[in-house]
Amino acid sequence: MKTTDRNALIAFPILIVIGVLVAFAGSQGGASVAGIPLFALSVGMAFIIQWIIFIPAYMFQTEKFFDLTGSLTYITITTIALVFSKRMDVRSILLWALVIIWALRLGTFLFGRIRKAGKDDRFDEIKPSFIRFLNVWTIQGLWITFTASAALVAITTATRKGLDAFAVIGFLLWIFGFAFEVIADSQKSRFNADPNNKGNFIQTGLWARSRHPNYFGEIVLWIGIAIIALPVLHGWQWVAMISPLFVTLLLTRVSGVPLLEKKADKKWGGQDTYETYKKNTPVLVPRLTKAEK
Repeated sequence: MKTTDRNALIAFPILIVIGVLVAFAGSQGGASVAGIPLFALSVGMAFIIQWIIFIPAYMFQTEKFFDLTGSLTYITITTIALVFSKRMDVRSILLWALVIIWALRLGTFLFGRIRKAGKDDRFDEIKPSFIRFLNVWTIQGLWITFTASAALVAITTATRKGLDAFAVIGFLLWIFGFAFEVIADSQKSRFNADPNNKGNFIQTGLWARSRHPNYFGEIVLWIGIAIIALPVLHGWQWVAMISPLFVTLLLTRVSGVPLLEKKADKKWGGQDTYETYKKNTPVLVPRLTKAEK
């Protein structure tokens, strides 16, 4: 057995244990369905959906439905949590709506992008290995659990509070982050669609103020969701606050910024225009003025 496969085999039960611990903590003080905590049921479904879709994905060696499956999982488990919660209130409906809107937009955007590209080269070395490819889908289940935890706990908790300043502030932050991400993605898509830009990097629009404005928007909108959820959390449910922290760490330290920065350095590193752009443009938090030419 290859070392990478052996490490993946060791990692698999660890991923499951982490998911179980989050399910246990977030279920405290929440609604139940047939004796099963609704939050734990949602977490379990997040993993099960990934494993079901993994089977044909491995058989046909394709990752085309990976991102779309993730988005549909957010929609499924959040909707189930709302429908089966004991008391549906305005805060719950608001959180559900924000997650659904985000998931629909991002899911269709990513699915359209991979259909156009034909494949995601991040999976090239992983797909042939059963356990490594399975782990990727399992990690997505854990990813969904972490990022949606604040919304899910607030929707399933027995504690209810009317809309307040936290809801207003959180909603405004979500609107800002969502708009920022959508505009950044749209600008980059238009840039890449222009044949005149082939082989070049984008440094206009929001990309003139941040090298990764879409990730900045993503982080801000999940912070907004966490703030909306905050007033109804108590005890072990505070584990839900891992949501924006997890998104931030994932995008800035693991799979987002580091990978794209490495790819960009390899492609454009050493070019004066790129080096100037990199020097004058923040990695994440946008500057108020455009980068110097």
